[in-house]
Amino acid sequence: MINNLKISFFFVFTLWIVFVVDLIIPIKLTSFGLLPRTPMGLVGIFTCVFLHGSLFHLISNTIPLFVLTFMVLTFYKKNSIGVFLFVITIGGLLVWIFGRTSYHIGASGLIYGLVAFLISCGIFQRNAQSIIISVIIVILYGGLIYGVFPTQSYISWEGHLFGALAGVFCGYIFRKKENSRQKEQL
Repeated sequence: MINNLKISFFFVFTLWIVFVVDLIIPIKLTSFGLLPRTPMGLVGIFTCVFLHGSLFHLISNTIPLFVLTFMVLTFYKKNSIGVFLFVITIGGLLVWIFGRTSYHIGASGLIYGLVAFLISCGIFQRNAQSIIISVIIVILYGGLIYGVFPTQSYISWEGHLFGALAGVFCGYIFRKKENSRQKEQL
């Protein structure tokens, strides 16, 4: 568990380092965000998670990302890297295809994906541990559901929506792997 806390802290700390570097250097790193349907936007699929437009934006992503990263690492250790890569890649690719033509930045798409993954694991796996985790996540982050609707023009609701969809799909995929693992043990 200590190692999972360290990894979670390091991941979030990296976002803060990138933010500080963005403040110091003359080039705005946010221009490396996800810009839909552009070649550079494909790179942004992987860089946008680390870029934040303001201190408030970064602060609002810090605690949820730390908590959710820790939970995925702790309870889904074997699949954790796959979960992160899947949510970032598939969620980002869907934003690149369907998103508004503006820069999409921030870790909230990943946050929505991790929330959706943890909740969907409870639904798809139906074991006591995954159901308890799912209920805890609904209590802590259930209010995020409103973020998938276009309410404010400066918020990437597309990142939220497609991150969440990628998280649900990821939960479904890993359910099959979890079930086959359980059958092998029998």
